[in-house]
Amino acid sequence: MRDRSRFLGIMLALLIGPLVGAATAADSRVDVELVIAVDVSWSMDRDEQRFQRDGYVAAFRHPDVIDAIRHGGWGAIAVTYVEWAGSHLQSVIVPWTRIDGAETADGFADALANAPINRQWRTSISGAMTHAAAQFDDSPYAGLRHIVDVSGDGPNNQGEQVDLVRDRMIARGIIVNGLPLMIKRTGPGDYLGITDLDIYYRDCVIGGTGAFMIAVRDRDNFWEAIKRKLLLEIAGPVPRVIRAQGRAHRPDGTTDCLIGEKLWLEWREGGWGWGDE
Repeated sequence: MRDRSRFLGIMLALLIGPLVGAATAADSRVDVELVIAVDVSWSMDRDEQRFQRDGYVAAFRHPDVIDAIRHGGWGAIAVTYVEWAGSHLQSVIVPWTRIDGAETADGFADALANAPINRQWRTSISGAMTHAAAQFDDSPYAGLRHIVDVSGDGPNNQGEQVDLVRDRMIARGIIVNGLPLMIKRTGPGDYLGITDLDIYYRDCVIGGTGAFMIAVRDRDNFWEAIKRKLLLEIAGPVPRVIRAQGRAHRPDGTTDCLIGEKLWLEWREGGWGWGDE
């Protein structure tokens, strides 16, 4: 009797084991693995940071975003939310989360809404991108596409040269999209900003198959821009958004991807301010 029970137990395990394994594998498959990398440097004031956070929370609750996720090939995406500033200042605010409908989308939005907002020194887009790329190595999911979504209000001024990091990510098959925040107008008191941040993002930050950016110039339309960006990323590759002319350009018409580092050195050497932005 004992032998018979053992035999039945072995047979049951053999029958159920592959089914459990298949279910686990299916749960790990997603259409997109998305790292949302958000600037929290001191150039972003508290109101802007809260506005930015609330924009992502609202976007993930929106029926259009949830519907787009459901209509993907696997009907699910995996998302993690990271805040960044200087070269070694990155924090995972919400870890990898599988979203496959309204309930899981609300769960991600709730976690994001309830997390404190950091504020740190300097602006290292290259550090943010390096950190974001490493998140895919630890992801428990298997996405058809790997996307890093970078948002910020200024050029890289610390760490590796941003376009070189971008090129390494492209070589790994990672798509880098951008959300340059241009709500503030650069002026005499802004020594580290550039007027054509969208061009800088286009030429120095974004890259990969179907990479694109959406420049945000109006606070009132900020969350709508985030929603549109998420819809494009979930739906698949789209053409790059292109716009031209501005301060980051050299006389020969090419973009200076080291403009942020140069402005930082000028600012420090000229004694324009104190601290480390």
